[in-house]
Amino acid sequence: MDKKQKVESSQIAGRHYEPEDYKRQDELSEGLAMTHEQASDDYMEGTIDANFEENVDQSNGSARKGKQ
Repeated sequence: MDKKQKVESSQIAGRHYEPEDYKRQDELSEGLAMTHEQASDDYMEGTIDANFEENVDQSNGSARKGKQ
């Protein structure tokens, strides 16, 4: 591996997600944007073992009970 490849590897490894990555067309930006979206989706979804509070639908008065 020559010096140029080492420098490029260091630049890639030091790169973080930026909102502009969704608009960029290079492979690294697309990968960072996709990974960011997947992590955000997982974070917002939560876990399957979460405890849910009772949810009352105001339009028809029905209640859904979650896991207790």
